[in-house]
Amino acid sequence: MAKTYSPKASEIEREWHLIDASDKVLGRLSTQIANLLMGKHKPIFSRHLDTGDYVVVINAEKVRVTGNKAKQKLYYRHSGYPGGLKSISLEKMMETRPARVIEHAVKGMLPHNRLGAEMLKKLRVYVGDAHPHQAQLNAGSAGAKQED
Repeated sequence: MAKTYSPKASEIEREWHLIDASDKVLGRLSTQIANLLMGKHKPIFSRHLDTGDYVVVINAEKVRVTGNKAKQKLYYRHSGYPGGLKSISLEKMMETRPARVIEHAVKGMLPHNRLGAEMLKKLRVYVGDAHPHQAQLNAGSAGAKQED
């Protein structure tokens, strides 16, 4: 009888992926990023291990949303004090912190536990084309991939 294969931490090889968010729909882009962070694209994917890769997202300010989401979608936060609920629309968030929009969408698609927090640390989102990860992306042994 064959035994079930379980990957060990030493067998996990992480790659770097560069994703250009220009004119991509937010939800579809976030799903693609979450799958890369979790490692679902790998044959050694295991739900209880972080088998995912590093993801660098550029041009976060150029991401699109469909319908009236820009005006109607709200992000909430609470100060902890009575009456301390604050909200900000997607449109306003894109003006002030466009990288946070992608981070928030991806965070909701990852596991809501310590493992998900570790996966989220491998996500880097940048406004504009410039990013400090060119060396990792150019490394031949790491095997960086440009996603379209």
